[in-house]
Formats: sequence, C-alpha cells, structure tokens
Amino acid sequence: MNAAIDISGTVLRTERTLLRPWRDSDLEDLFAYASVDGVGQAAGWRPHPDREESRRILTRFIARKRTFALEVGGRAVGSVGIEEYDEKRFPAFDGKRCRQLGFVLAKECWGRGLMPEAVCEVLRYLFEDVGLDAVFCAHFLSNKRSARVQEKCGFRHLAFGRYETAFGTVEEDETTLLTREDWLRSRGEAGGGNT
Repeated sequence: MNAAIDISGTVLRTERTLLRPWRDSDLEDLFAYASVDGVGQAAGWRPHPDREESRRILTRFIARKRTFALEVGGRAVGSVGIEEYDEKRFPAFDGKRCRQLGFVLAKECWGRGLMPEAVCEVLRYLFEDVGLDAVFCAHFLSNKRSARVQEKCGFRHLAFGRYETAFGTVEEDETTLLTREDWLRSRGEAGGGNT
C-alpha cells in the first residue's frame, strides 16, 4: 500500500547535495533545467515552454509535500519525488508500506554521480525515518542514465511494461524494486528488517 508521505521540514544532506522541500523562490532554478531539451522527455514530459508551466509544477510540488528539491551549489538542479506506485499492478505488496521514486537532474549535472548520491540518501530516509518496506522505481528502456542510477542504488528488476507519456507516446519501461531487507543487507545489517 502507498504509505503517507509529508516531507515538510525535512532536510537531507550528502557530501555534495542538499535535499529539501521546494520553495516559491525556486521558480527560476526549476525553469532553468526543466526548459532544456532532453531533460523532461527522458521522464515522459515535455520541456517547460515558459515560466508559467514551471510555476504550475512548482505549486504542485509545494502543495503535495512529497518532492525534494535537489540543491547543488546553492541552486535547485533537480528533484526527487516520492510518488505513489501502482497498487493494482503489484497486489503482492498490499500489506507493505511502499512508495515509488521519480527523479530528474539538470543536463549540466549529468555524469557527475550526483543523482545516485541523492537517491541513496532519500532511500535511507524512507527506510530508516519513514519505515517503508519497499521502494519502487522505473525507467524507460531507452533511458540508460536512469537505469544506471537505479542499479547503483541497489534496485533490482521487477517487471517490464509500457508507459503512456504526457505527450502521447508509449514507451517500453522497466519497474525496479528495492526492499528494506535488501537495503539493510547491502549495508551489512541483514536481519534487522521486518519484511
């Protein structure tokens, strides 16, 4: 089942990144990366055509209280969202507390290892602080960068499928999964989980 999430007041730090709730003052940063060709399409959405589109998305991020701004060097350069997973598609997880991650990063920051660093910290937060049993993730088969981030963070193949994008195309995708038990095992803490 989809566990309740509210990141209000939550700030996570890694060596190079800061993860925090979005603020109204982040509009220019969001537009700067979300308007760049190639960034959104990898996640199924078109580049933002104007600041009004970015403002609409920013307002949603703030209101829903489940998407971190990923800040590097004092600027928001991406996001990590704690989204709902498809409960009907994966009924085996009905009795478990789960969520699905989605993430995006400014093109200028690609290839620096920032997203795996940030995602690993969000996973720590979800398993240790929120108490989730499992976290889903997904990527288009053509999105090798996202696949690599998920692999580095310990996600394993769960299912293949098809995803209809916001602009009407259908993409082949892969859903991956990281259980609390596997996450603890990767940290040398096997046996500490309750799944």
